[in-house]
Amino acid sequence: MNIQQPVLFVSHGAPTFALSPGRAGALLGALGRTLIKPSAIIVMSPHWMTPEVRIGAAMQPETIHDFSGFPDPLYSLQYRAPGAPELASKICTQLTSAGIAAALDAQVGRDHGAWVPLMHVFPAADIPVVQVSLPFSADADTALAIGRALAPLAIENVLIIGSGSLTHNLRNMRFHSSTVDSSASSFVAWIHDALHRGDTDAAAHALELAPNARASHPTSEHFLPLAFALGAAQTISPYTVIDGGIEHGAISMDSFVFGATLDLERSIETQ
Repeated sequence: MNIQQPVLFVSHGAPTFALSPGRAGALLGALGRTLIKPSAIIVMSPHWMTPEVRIGAAMQPETIHDFSGFPDPLYSLQYRAPGAPELASKICTQLTSAGIAAALDAQVGRDHGAWVPLMHVFPAADIPVVQVSLPFSADADTALAIGRALAPLAIENVLIIGSGSLTHNLRNMRFHSSTVDSSASSFVAWIHDALHRGDTDAAAHALELAPNARASHPTSEHFLPLAFALGAAQTISPYTVIDGGIEHGAISMDSFVFGATLDLERSIETQ
């Protein structure tokens, strides 16, 4: 089906985002109600990292609760969307054809970086989901290349999602303070400016270019799904900012829809 889907970057926050959606969750819910229903979803999460790219090929992936020390209700949550083994094989072929080492994995389940945001966007869990891993050695160019290899699938009504966090320095989190860490707010502003200018390359390489970027991302894995999404989108204009705010003083919940202008606030108001 030749329906062009946009490409998403979503900030998935802490696992508790599944139980406490807040503003970001409400906006993701509005997004799911606004989009044309995709035939399938591809998602990259930083919580599945492998030596080379792996593609989840299980028919019914299990919901992995890959965290500890959180409230008991989190561990009973299930996201039962089916897998799509045929799409997984197609993804593998497209990656290897682009010179990117890749292999299928028919055993792996679905980690919280995938299922937590999807619970808000598509709560019915009735759309097949294929997860793609992030290589341990990946940098911005690697993530861009993986996204570009999969970009043609967006024309086939497949929704491509990079799930990470626009800022992710857990050491700067403050649970009982309204103060926002200045490094987080400045990094968010830098990314927004790069996207506003249409500078995809700068946005993808922000960890190398933005001032004091490592104060917001001491490690790269939660940022690289944005580069993956930018590669899959090919062009970012038009795009929609999903303003999720900054949680706990340091964790930006901002998300982006590349390839569409959507009025999600209005969708919330009419609910």
